Amino acid sequence: MKQTTKTTAIRLPAEEYIEQAYLFEGLKARLSSSEPIQLLLVSIRQEILSTAKLPMAIDYMLAELNHSGSMAIAMQKLSHYFAPFQAWLMDATEDDRGRLDMLTSLAILEHEARHRSEGASPVALFFFQLEVLCRHRLSYDKGLTAMSGDPFYDQAWSKWLLDARKKLGFVDIADLVYVHSECYAKSAGGSVEQPEAILFGEKEGRIALANRRRDPLYLFRALQRQLKYPAVPERPKADPQVNLLPRIAKRMDQLETRMKLLEDEQRDAGIDLSKFFKKGEGMMPAPPDADWD
Repeated sequence: MKQTTKTTAIRLPAEEYIEQAYLFEGLKARLSSSEPIQLLLVSIRQEILSTAKLPMAIDYMLAELNHSGSMAIAMQKLSHYFAPFQAWLMDATEDDRGRLDMLTSLAILEHEARHRSEGASPVALFFFQLEVLCRHRLSYDKGLTAMSGDPFYDQAWSKWLLDARKKLGFVDIADLVYVHSECYAKSAGGSVEQPEAILFGEKEGRIALANRRRDPLYLFRALQRQLKYPAVPERPKADPQVNLLPRIAKRMDQLETRMKLLEDEQRDAGIDLSKFFKKGEGMMPAPPDADWD
């Protein structure tokens, strides 16, 4: 899915984001059933507030799912309703070569929509979305491009996000945050050239300075501890009990085979290796000049 910096997305009322969070939460909870996602959307649509615009968006998503089988395409075409980052995240989830599963993606979209409904600041939303990219190893280039078109960011933010897209990978994330913070502006004074935009506060700058040349996840966790920024849902760990019985059965088969081999060897009959050959195959003959001595 191609992303562009120009978008018709607008900042929606809080009730729309609340209903979006309910939609993503409902899909996540019901995915374990054997029903197709189209039926799940139909069911959830009946529970959404009729005064919101989300039911109309769901109708379009259903039509697109029946046509192309993709939710991401529908969300991209509904760019006036879904933010570019939301559509791109769903596109990364539907990518067969991607690393993001549907359950984790829906949990992220739910938390993000809930955070938007509470009047997220651009700084808090930026750190949440950037942690999504870092924690789940998604494309910085495509992710930051999608973020730059988000209606929660003003023109200064959008310009800086596109500029940061070119620097990430060469410049540390903590350094980018620190240089564009009030903490850097105060400490540097007039001795160095000031950045064009001061986007982060003094506290964010100090925390970034303390986490330079460290794993970015330490920076995000410090911001969550100190400034109560929202955390990103992690990928659910696999339950070891789910496949316990099949693993035990396979292990028992292996043990039974070993016991039969030991019994054959103890009866002085030797081990008959022919049972392990495929039909029509045998032992590889030795070369004529093989030395068996």
